[in-house]
Amino acid sequence: MAKRLRIRNHRVVLNRSKGGDTGITILLFILGIFMFLPMWYLIITAFKPLGERNITPPLLYVIKPTLQNFIDLFSNMNSTWVPISRYIFNTVIISVAATFGCLVLGSLTAYSLSKIKFPGRNWMFSVIRYSLMISSTITGITNFFIFVWLGWLNTYWISIVPVWASTLGLYLMKQFIDASVSDEMIEAARIDGAGELRIYWQIVMPLVKPAWLTLLVTTFQTVWNAGASVYVWSEQLKTFNSAITTISTVSVGASSAGSLVMLSVPVIIFIINQAKIVETMGSSGMKD
Repeated sequence: MAKRLRIRNHRVVLNRSKGGDTGITILLFILGIFMFLPMWYLIITAFKPLGERNITPPLLYVIKPTLQNFIDLFSNMNSTWVPISRYIFNTVIISVAATFGCLVLGSLTAYSLSKIKFPGRNWMFSVIRYSLMISSTITGITNFFIFVWLGWLNTYWISIVPVWASTLGLYLMKQFIDASVSDEMIEAARIDGAGELRIYWQIVMPLVKPAWLTLLVTTFQTVWNAGASVYVWSEQLKTFNSAITTISTVSVGASSAGSLVMLSVPVIIFIINQAKIVETMGSSGMKD
């Protein structure tokens, strides 16, 4: 017996009944509210005066909103011997450089593993896949000796280069290339005389735009929100997030305002690209 189908937004979909769709929508709406609550509490806490922050149980709304927390944040940071602009500059430089390098190296490696046949590529991809299970804590001592040998302690490089070796982004890119780019298309381009770099840039990258946008957003969020590195002790090389951690010991309100400022940038980037990210997550483990 053929399954009943219906049209939704010009697409043919399986008929789960309107009641089933309504129930799923309500359930997802309720779960979305619970997931949004921590972010909502952070937002309202940034605008709460001192008296309202001490109310027990805490209120989920602001009675008398104030901008004093933001004023305290910037006044405290401007009173340090390192200006606030230096912290912001460090954060932007590290986030952009780390994200760009991770995107370029990750996509190039994913293309090579997916579409270029060479001895040991399956074994290499298996090692990359299994490395996802290894915690960064386990490799901490080894990384420290490598950083000392390279002379990267207390430099920008120690916050940038390790991000380039992100195996999760590489894995997502490789799976998406496998599903979205056919071998016949690559072979046709090679027969027409296109080189590997041209195929990668003009054919593969446009077809896997959702994947590399996802890698770009997730990597940027991770680096942007990273705390103080144990390998960087110079105040002139620290990020805005580490400065907020220091301020939190002085003023809780300023810390909440700083956390909201830090959160706003990656959230805006995620909202702009959320459709592409959902598409990538839904396709990364699927093949035709």
